[in-house]
Amino acid sequence: MPLIDDLKMPLDDEELSRREFLGWLGGGAMAVAALGTAITAVRFMWPEVLFEEQTRYRVGKPEEIPVGTLIAMPEQKIYVFHDRNGFVAMSAVCTHLGCLTRYEKENDRIFCPCHGSRFSTDGQVTVGPAPKPLPRLLLTLEQGVLVVDAAKTVNPDTILKV
Repeated sequence: MPLIDDLKMPLDDEELSRREFLGWLGGGAMAVAALGTAITAVRFMWPEVLFEEQTRYRVGKPEEIPVGTLIAMPEQKIYVFHDRNGFVAMSAVCTHLGCLTRYEKENDRIFCPCHGSRFSTDGQVTVGPAPKPLPRLLLTLEQGVLVVDAAKTVNPDTILKV
């Protein structure tokens, strides 16, 4: 039986339509790839804007906060305490495992509901398992208003005297 080289044979109508189909398929794939590349190139021209959470919060005027008052700002995760020496700002995040603490006004203490740590109103640990006091945050007086910067911690002895 002789071998027939079908590549040298003339194309019939059915094979021609298959070739056309494959040509359209290849062209379509190239068009999709080109469109994807164009979209990526255009998006590269505009910078991605990342949302950065606000870290500076206005607390209020110092003369409006009586001595012995603790201001809890749970959404900002901060406390501001006014004692006879001045003002301190603290993180409301427990130093044990990062739970959000709560101020118990009736007991005049800060309590961690996750594992039971307790803190005094100036952030010192009174009952563990928290290993460290609540971190102090940068507190400044700007145009007569107390402003806490939750992104900056300061020395544990820092007190803002007004």
